[in-house]
Amino acid sequence: MNTLLLRLSGAMQSWGVQSRFTVRDTGLEPSKSGVVGLVCAALGVDRADDDALQALAGLRFGVRADCEGVVRVDYHTASEVLQANGGIKTTEVSHRYYLADAVFLAGLEGGDLAALERIHAALKDPAWPLFLGRKAFLPGEPVWLADGLRPGEPLEQALEAYPYLGRPPAPSRLRVVIDDPHGPLVRADQPISFAKGARRFAFRRVATRLIPCPQGAPEVI
Repeated sequence: MNTLLLRLSGAMQSWGVQSRFTVRDTGLEPSKSGVVGLVCAALGVDRADDDALQALAGLRFGVRADCEGVVRVDYHTASEVLQANGGIKTTEVSHRYYLADAVFLAGLEGGDLAALERIHAALKDPAWPLFLGRKAFLPGEPVWLADGLRPGEPLEQALEAYPYLGRPPAPSRLRVVIDDPHGPLVRADQPISFAKGARRFAFRRVATRLIPCPQGAPEVI
């Protein structure tokens, strides 16, 4: 197997999987649907292209929390909101949660090295702007990692070995969440369709564990 690693670092990022109406949640780590959506943007994949989406969604996904971040909330207001009874509400308040100052290492594993090479190249020169869960949340550092393409390296090995990306001092252990068909946890973020008005997601099972914090520094070009 081969793995492609991405850096997801920013002052604000949000990876909601249960957002409804006036409450917009965030997970404690990047969602698979969010990262696949970011890759779609890099490649220039149209929202209605379900075949391309399924090829990306078929990649095995994992994430390492180098800096967990802190959950914060913004209060937004909208004016003249249409109600179910046909009326108009003058002001509607929404609560939008996000992670502040978080840094993650995400990985996508697949057998098709050429496909991962195309994604790696697209992350360096994306077709469309990249953001961390919401359009207002831009990466604070490049998502593209010069040495992020790991031919012949399984996902677990890549997440365990790649140098720490967070701020010093480094913790002794890092949390990893990874696709596992026998995992005890369930995430509702396996993308099926991103088509406008028809967004659909399935469940996936994951396992989480702590690993020793790796040493060294990423390659810089």
